[in-house]
Amino acid sequence: MGALALCWIALDQAVKFRLNVHAAGSVLSDPVAGLFRLHLAHNTGGAWSMFSGATAALGVFSVLMCAALAAFAVHERARISWPELIGLGLVIGGGIGNAIDRFVLGYVVDFIDLSFMDFPVFNIADIGVTCGLALFLIGWVVRERHHEEVR
Repeated sequence: MGALALCWIALDQAVKFRLNVHAAGSVLSDPVAGLFRLHLAHNTGGAWSMFSGATAALGVFSVLMCAALAAFAVHERARISWPELIGLGLVIGGGIGNAIDRFVLGYVVDFIDLSFMDFPVFNIADIGVTCGLALFLIGWVVRERHHEEVR
């Protein structure tokens, strides 16, 4: 879980570092296979730019939540499944990746703009949080159902 979180943070930060040399609002690519384009945005809020301007508070909240999830994983290590661990690694990596942006830059660097639908611009850290949460929940449900069947 920890190694995955660190790899996800490194990937997220490396891509953001490479793209953030351009001005906010810059469109950096044409649509790729009609799915997405690179469109640099600086987000001082959370998802869908909610709580705009609360960058520091959101950063602190992210770090506290990641610490709580890591503590949960350590406490439940004997019971937790591999999908849950992978999910937690992605969530923690994504949460810390965006927290780094908030503390260092004062905003989160977003750059993935879906071409085929109206959706907020997002980044690799956001993918980790979203997919990681889904994977964790699926793993948890499967584990709980298995335990009910055994009882």
